[in-house]
Formats: sequence, structure tokens, C-alpha cells
Amino acid sequence: MAGDKPIVYTLPDCPTCLKLKLAWRRRGQPFEERMVSQRQDWLNEALALADTVPIIVWPDGRVEVGFEGEEG
Repeated sequence: MAGDKPIVYTLPDCPTCLKLKLAWRRRGQPFEERMVSQRQDWLNEALALADTVPIIVWPDGRVEVGFEGEEG
């Protein structure tokens, strides 16, 4: 795990992933990005959780799939 930061599994051409990253960076939300196209182990981790990205794994173990685009 990334300690106190959520892990976000992404793909480079994923518009929802980009939306999440831009929103979180704008509000200063730290996160560890794992682009699943770059490492087989990250892809395996992501596929064990869901079949689509983005996947957010919170430090407490909660998993969220997708991003609704919250602001603020």
C-alpha cells in the first residue's frame, strides 16, 4: 500500500482517469498513481479489483471504481 495516500490505478487514454487526476491535483489530494499499462504487477492488482479504471484504493482498504467528478 501507499501508506496514507490512496492508490489510483489508471490507463493513459482514459478520460475519466484524467478527470480524476486533474480534480485531485487541483484540490491538493495526494495519491499514488499506478498506470496499469506500465507494469504487469499493477495490471494484475487492478484486475483483481475490477475490470475498468480508474480504481481508487483508500488507505483503509475501501475500493472505489470510477469517478463522478466531485469538486472542491
